[in-house]
Amino acid sequence: MTNPLLDEWIAHLAVERNLSENTITAYAHDVRDFLGHCKADDAQGVNAITPADIIGFFKALMAGGIAARSRGRKLSAIRMFYRFLVAEKKAEADPTENMESPTTAQYLPHALNTREVETLLTQPDAATREGARDAMMLELLYSTGMRVSELINVKTGDVNLIGGYLITMGKGSKERMIPVGERAMAMLRTYIEKTRPQFIKKTNPPELFLTRLGGPMTRQMFWQIIRKYALKGGIRKNISPHVLRHSFASHLLEHGADLRAVQMMLGHASITTTQIYTHINRARLAEIHAKSHPRG
Repeated sequence: MTNPLLDEWIAHLAVERNLSENTITAYAHDVRDFLGHCKADDAQGVNAITPADIIGFFKALMAGGIAARSRGRKLSAIRMFYRFLVAEKKAEADPTENMESPTTAQYLPHALNTREVETLLTQPDAATREGARDAMMLELLYSTGMRVSELINVKTGDVNLIGGYLITMGKGSKERMIPVGERAMAMLRTYIEKTRPQFIKKTNPPELFLTRLGGPMTRQMFWQIIRKYALKGGIRKNISPHVLRHSFASHLLEHGADLRAVQMMLGHASITTTQIYTHINRARLAEIHAKSHPRG
């Protein structure tokens, strides 16, 4: 069964989330099975699904002897699918919103440590126009925790060099103000005044970041850029623009930032989404304890 909404979500997992092929295949299989059970083979069918339909699906799984962990993974995939649809305005509601997972396993976002971030940010050759642009994009992404979709859509007019902030349009078309650190703001001033004009061709697009042909940067192109510098810096972890966003949040919390403040900076509608980063830090503390304590 081919469902256009499912195809869009799979593309999102590959490009935006940079999940592995095996993970994407597993998630897609879970959601495809669910949609098949509900006989939802188009957008109308997907939007017609109710919590009762989901409960019926999981009752069938239980009757078939599917383990709680496997059912939890399937619910996680279905929940991710609907959250994506709601965020992209392809669905009006998330029927999984009030459902509890049959397993306590929780996905912990992957993050770089501070040394790896520093290595990544210093890879571009700032003496070239492309290198200066790439260095600016990487610095801004890590300094603000923006989504890659927000980064590539920032307009030159959205940057307030005097106030030290920029305005972005986040999920749900919600505008928010993002503070920018002094270092990144100084780089922005130089980029806008000296580097960006070198990319302008016949027309001057409003977007802040341009390609060598003078058009707006795309998320696919930026994904290739960040992977190139990770490879150059010898960073062996799977890396994507989203990883820098995770790193931004994790490092703020590690240094004592208030959870509510981090929520606002990330643009999370619910603090429960931000709280997952506290689990990362607990895991990090456990790792440090195991390595450092004589009886670890």
